[in-house]
Amino acid sequence: MTTPDHQSPASDTSRPESPDRIYRSPAGIAGGVLLLAIAGWLGIDALIAGHGRTPWLALASLILLVPLVVAFTLRPAVYANEDRLRVRNPFRLIVLPWATVASLRSGYSNEVVDASGTKYQLWAVPVSLRGRKRVARRQARGAAVDSSGRTSAVATESPRAQGDQIMDDLRQLVDTRAAAETSQGEVTVRWAYEVVGPAVAGAVLLVILLLMG
Repeated sequence: MTTPDHQSPASDTSRPESPDRIYRSPAGIAGGVLLLAIAGWLGIDALIAGHGRTPWLALASLILLVPLVVAFTLRPAVYANEDRLRVRNPFRLIVLPWATVASLRSGYSNEVVDASGTKYQLWAVPVSLRGRKRVARRQARGAAVDSSGRTSAVATESPRAQGDQIMDDLRQLVDTRAAAETSQGEVTVRWAYEVVGPAVAGAVLLVILLLMG
């Protein structure tokens, strides 16, 4: 799924930035919403009906768990346009102009490697081994021909798993845009303190409450 993002590049503020292609994991988002609903239901019930230290323990647990759930399920996203790749992982935001991208690798996880050899995992583009097997079965069925000699209609279906197709799209952008003037620059990495801060605060509060007995 892609939607536009209209932030202007620092390298050329007079040139409007091309819209972002935005890649996220629908399964991750669905799982995150479910986990937040369960945590909210149990946590609010403990806050209202709990006795003694229970409400405080529930509050500390919510402060710790909610940012972590959001970080690993709702937050991850990959933004790509003609100038750069922006990777929003659970605890970091990495911006890589296309000129700094050395390769995009797919194995048990999808990764981008910059010119210095540093690897960054693409949390929002998970590898689906099941999806690859499903596509392989489709290709096997599509290879069959009917009695008239025409290829089966199954062959017209997508030849690539979704995650692999996304990586192909990103590789094409590297190939076509790495030499562009607006694709030059340096890799920048920013920690997501809006996630780390509340999680650490919740963990500290929870430890203090447990040590107090």
